[in-house]
Amino acid sequence: MTEQTRAGEVRTQADGRIFRITIDNAAKRNAFSPEMMNQLSDALTRYDSDDQFWVAVIGAEGEHFTAGLDMPKFFGPTANWKGVPEGNVDPFGLRRRCRKPVVTAVQGITYTIGIELMLAGDIVVAADNARFCQMESKRGIAPLGGAHFRFLSRTGWGNAMYHLMLCDEFTAARALQIGLVQEVVPFGQQVERALAIARLIAANAPLGIQVTKEAALKYIEVGEAASIAMLPAIRERVMGTEDAKEGIRSFIERRAAVFQGR
Repeated sequence: MTEQTRAGEVRTQADGRIFRITIDNAAKRNAFSPEMMNQLSDALTRYDSDDQFWVAVIGAEGEHFTAGLDMPKFFGPTANWKGVPEGNVDPFGLRRRCRKPVVTAVQGITYTIGIELMLAGDIVVAADNARFCQMESKRGIAPLGGAHFRFLSRTGWGNAMYHLMLCDEFTAARALQIGLVQEVVPFGQQVERALAIARLIAANAPLGIQVTKEAALKYIEVGEAASIAMLPAIRERVMGTEDAKEGIRSFIERRAAVFQGR
């Protein structure tokens, strides 16, 4: 099986107290298949429930973090993904959220769910070649993985609306400026820096770190719960529209979409 034909996967590795999670579908810019999404959920669930691990680091192989979902596999006519397994940690933190610290290292293309995955964690290290874009509305749909409220809580109203409404691509320097990421390092050093941060966290008392995160989440719990409760209505409003169908068609046909507002 060649690099171009093998299926993508999410790998895990124990590194002392650190649990490493690696997204590996580099031939497709680390686009997620339904199987990979379930593997990521399984990995986070194992980390969350295993007391030997105190910090997780999520990274990706190749030049890019992720181009997002493999759209036809999630939204095409044969798509049948039912969501992450019941009881598992949700990679987007919309249902069961990871109770331990998660450090995410991103590089290159970090689009749509890539932003939402890192926002579901705690600390983000970006390579200086990282490029961010929350482009769902360019595809006739809307963010469904938490960007509609976590982008706001991380960056403030104006910055959030600017990028969510323009659906523009922006740099690692801009992401650092608005607080979307915490550090920017040269490309190739992002995972090592994330691991260094993880080791610093792991040198602290794990229960103290966990209750600190728990208390912080409690502070934003009511607002997040209200925003999460809106997701079914958002999905119903946009997913069955002609614009959504046009967005998927334009993506598959590699052309600009022509929307009608219906």
